[in-house]
Amino acid sequence: MAEIVIVRDKAEAGALVADEIAGLIRADPQTVLGLATGSTPLPVYEALRTRLKGVDVSRVRGFALDEYVGIDPSHPESYRSVITREVVEPLGLDPSRIRTPDGSPAGIEHHGDEYEQAIVEAGGIDLQLLGIGTDGHIGFNEPGSSFASLTRVKTLTEQTRRDNARFFDSVDDVPMHCITQGLGTILRARHLVLLAFGEGKAAAVAAAVEGPVTASLPGSAIQLHPHATVVVDEAAASRLDRAGYYRYAYANKPDWQGL
Repeated sequence: MAEIVIVRDKAEAGALVADEIAGLIRADPQTVLGLATGSTPLPVYEALRTRLKGVDVSRVRGFALDEYVGIDPSHPESYRSVITREVVEPLGLDPSRIRTPDGSPAGIEHHGDEYEQAIVEAGGIDLQLLGIGTDGHIGFNEPGSSFASLTRVKTLTEQTRRDNARFFDSVDDVPMHCITQGLGTILRARHLVLLAFGEGKAAAVAAAVEGPVTASLPGSAIQLHPHATVVVDEAAASRLDRAGYYRYAYANKPDWQGL
């Protein structure tokens, strides 16, 4: 199963994961990162600003998890804009080496295959950041998504659109469709790091890491991965049955194992 790391707050989580990413880049300047959007990964990106000072990031490559279909890439809430604003510019990454799925309607039936090929040509993703939705989705893989799925177009649930409406003027402005890395794509990354904060994510986290592996809860797919780390604050950990063991195991983890 995944390793569960329970921390005090978002800042501690951000520092912990940022240390891991910075170490990867120092060891391999051509590290390939899987980039999540939304509010959850922001503490990681903020912590990386200081940890990557003086580090050569010119060859780092990155692939976003998903993008809305039909949104103008220049729209402030397109994931291309979000990644540029929150990751590329603050960290000094080369924008030509950071990709998001192509959500333009023209040729949309081919964009998933093209994105898959780009990831393969980059050598695969070394570390994939993930959040989890209140319904258990990761990326935009809604309940019912196949564990073998690759990058493709999906219809967003009403719940996901409501959750994301805070970034738009109204829920009616949230696009109906997205293009997302599939669960099969995500599971090919060499290291998965899922973050969750707040009591609102507690049920989804508990179901994903302690419940059955089921397509009805896409986040449970991380149980199938050989190197998955779940970093949660106390509130998000509040419904875990084995929280005491997770704390004990992490406190006694050999240093050489890293995150």
